[in-house]
Amino acid sequence: MRPVVIAGLIALGLLVILPFGLKSYGIYVLTLWMVYSIAAMGLNLTLGYAGQVSLAQAAFLGIGAYTTAIMLKAGYPFFAAFGVSAGLAFCIGLVLGYPALRVQHHFLAFVTLGFNALVWLVFRNEEWLTGGTYGLMGFSRPTILGVDTSNQVVFYFFSLGIFLLLAFVLWWIVRSPWGRAFQALRENPIRANSLGVDVRRMTLLAFAIGSAYGGMAGSLFAPLVEFIDPHSFTLDTSLMLLLMVIIGGSGKFFGPILGALLVVLLPEGLRFTEGLYLIIYAGLVIVLMVFCPSGLLGVYDRLSAAVRIRLAGRQEPSGGDVP
Repeated sequence: MRPVVIAGLIALGLLVILPFGLKSYGIYVLTLWMVYSIAAMGLNLTLGYAGQVSLAQAAFLGIGAYTTAIMLKAGYPFFAAFGVSAGLAFCIGLVLGYPALRVQHHFLAFVTLGFNALVWLVFRNEEWLTGGTYGLMGFSRPTILGVDTSNQVVFYFFSLGIFLLLAFVLWWIVRSPWGRAFQALRENPIRANSLGVDVRRMTLLAFAIGSAYGGMAGSLFAPLVEFIDPHSFTLDTSLMLLLMVIIGGSGKFFGPILGALLVVLLPEGLRFTEGLYLIIYAGLVIVLMVFCPSGLLGVYDRLSAAVRIRLAGRQEPSGGDVP
């Protein structure tokens, strides 16, 4: 059995066991990690696999959160709100992908940055819809098949189920012909076009699917916190999601999940240092980026390659064995 599969099974076992040994806040933090992991997985598809720079993932997180909150307040079931959030984010992401057909790299980053700012201004100023700076409240966690998810442990396992389902779907996408086309687009769009890849279509799909993951993450975020306001979806959140992708390993399937684990849980583990925890956290991130520019999983790949080369060298026959 491959080491990655073994590590995945161990991680899944820990995710099932951990909530029973944690207090309410610890379970909340773990659930928040899964929500951010879903959003980061979508950004990893757009950036890591397709090579399209986006600083707008927080906007789609907010679109999903506000859509779900508004629909739950109106009495709609959660999965209806979840589907609408995903569909709305997909369609908006499809439109946002059109600038990527003309501009690339830092120019595209500025376009998506402007979109994030525009969406944030809508959240803050359209009080009739979003509540403005006061935010939205008055909605509760859903009841699914007669099971009330207001309990922290129940909602955790509900979120875990959605997280695993969306991770499986993304795993299927990146190993499908679409995934190979995304990677070809990242490496060299001109060469990909010469090989028959529809660059226009793949670029739009990369944005749309990645945005839909942001919308679905936001749909879970709303009932998790039971209150949303514009300050949760600023540029800082987009940069945090980008950090999750880079620090875990851009273009690696488990990269954003590992990166989100580090970004969400490490500050919590450093709170015992009181006022110094943010300084220590920032310093650790800088050191990691300097010495591990390809992310944590990039380090694992390099170590694995070095071990394989060393083992292959030991198995080569010596010169005296050649007839």
